[in-house]
Amino acid sequence: MHMNSTMKKEILIHKTFDYLNRLPQDKVTEVAEFVEFLYQKHEEYILKKGIQKMVTDSKSFEFLKKKRNYIL
Repeated sequence: MHMNSTMKKEILIHKTFDYLNRLPQDKVTEVAEFVEFLYQKHEEYILKKGIQKMVTDSKSFEFLKKKRNYIL
């Protein structure tokens, strides 16, 4: 049986939850802080990619391309 990525993600979440339930409070806190750090990095990456796409798709600087081609 071939699992899709959603099923794999759900299984990993469930396994992780089981492990977290067995850890002492201080370790759960440490894991939670690390997960928050990873989430923030992911959000920054998504934001950066969105800004790059906006700039790439924008026509605002089209005049610079035309001017550069004219000079060459």
